[in-house]
Amino acid sequence: MEITFEKDQNKLPVAIIGAGPVGLAAAAHLIRKGEKVLLFEAGNSVGHSVLKWGSVKMFSPWQYNIDKEAEKLLKKSGWIAPDLTQLPTGRELVENYLTPLSDIPEINKSLILNAKVIGVGKKGLDKVKSSNRENVPFIIYVESEEYISNYEVKAVIDATGTWSNPNPVASNGIFTKNEINAREHIYYGIPELKREKERYAGKKVLVVGSGHSSINILLELAKLKEEHPQTEILWAIRKANVEEVYGGKENDQLAARGKLGSRVEKLINTNTISTFTDYQIIDLHKHNEKVNVKGVVKDKIVVIEGIDKVISATGSRPDFSFLREVRLNIDSAIESSYELAPLIDPNIHSCGTVRPHGEKELRHFEKNFYIVGMKSYGRAPTFLLATGYEQVRSVVAYLTGDFQGAVDVKLELPKTGVCSVGLVDCCGEETVNNRNESCTTTKSVESSESISCVQINPKEINNNSCCS
Repeated sequence: MEITFEKDQNKLPVAIIGAGPVGLAAAAHLIRKGEKVLLFEAGNSVGHSVLKWGSVKMFSPWQYNIDKEAEKLLKKSGWIAPDLTQLPTGRELVENYLTPLSDIPEINKSLILNAKVIGVGKKGLDKVKSSNRENVPFIIYVESEEYISNYEVKAVIDATGTWSNPNPVASNGIFTKNEINAREHIYYGIPELKREKERYAGKKVLVVGSGHSSINILLELAKLKEEHPQTEILWAIRKANVEEVYGGKENDQLAARGKLGSRVEKLINTNTISTFTDYQIIDLHKHNEKVNVKGVVKDKIVVIEGIDKVISATGSRPDFSFLREVRLNIDSAIESSYELAPLIDPNIHSCGTVRPHGEKELRHFEKNFYIVGMKSYGRAPTFLLATGYEQVRSVVAYLTGDFQGAVDVKLELPKTGVCSVGLVDCCGEETVNNRNESCTTTKSVESSESISCVQINPKEINNNSCCS
């Protein structure tokens, strides 16, 4: 099946890949600008990936999780906003926000579910060809249950996220054959423990990862252990000291996240959880319907034997497989958009600060192609929804000829955690000299010469719109 639109490229639609929070926000902004939109979602509902962690409460309250332009559309339809101070679960985010937003007629007519994008390129040109490339529309191949369709579009916004592409258990980031063979014993992400009690109750469970997702999992397993005392909980982290994982605790501006560190600390102090610190996992092996995990601690081999279930909360990574024919500009380490990498590099930024960024930092070599949302951060773990909403506002402003609006990037985000000692941020400023100093004030951040790490000159970009 082939879908063809106007021959005039400016009259073609803009494609959005992924109908999660950021993809739907992009659709709302484009519709307000009077643009045609095609919104592709591989799952059978909007927020399909969010529902995979549906029972988990978010750290940020509703006020940070609703896009302003989407909110305007919703209120026109009679939508009643939730209590902005409350913390939604993933399922509540979908049911009370994303689904009503997708039901708005202007968005709903653009939404195509069960539509997996398998390829993006330039019409009639492979990646090597440069002649007249900027003037040729994109071509998108979409796989559904019955057929493969192709669509011509003038711009592409990839908001597919990273949740469906988890990192391996192995510390070196490589999926080994042994890990692949042991997948029946491994869950990647955050399992619905309340629904899957029988899978973990009374079992020896190893949680891998030191982020807040792993802490959430440990707390749920501890509840399960109260009901089923035979449940054994082990926690393997690469950090040398478990105290590094606790984060800001009572100093965290996102109170729910701060409480997680305090709660898991108590469980460790009472020996409810056994920890393996400074543990670098090499491989794992199936043995007698169980798994043995092989790792290194200070150059010594340490094997954790007889594990029934492994829960891997080691993060995720972007999937670029369907973008092989697009000229991307990706940082080789972080796998984020290249210009964004120094602003979010976890090797540098430790206390959750997010520098303002928009269309300019999200550009790729391919004109009018953007990766937004969590996927734009690559492997960096510090993404917040409010950041993604501002990204798409800036990108849509640029695509529709509002170049000053694209430059005027503003964010209101909570600073979180406790800063590390003597770190220098990307602008050459020392963050905090004392580990006990808090960096937990809510701050409105604007892109300006005084604070932005990347200077943006609107004169450089005022003749490059696809929608004006």
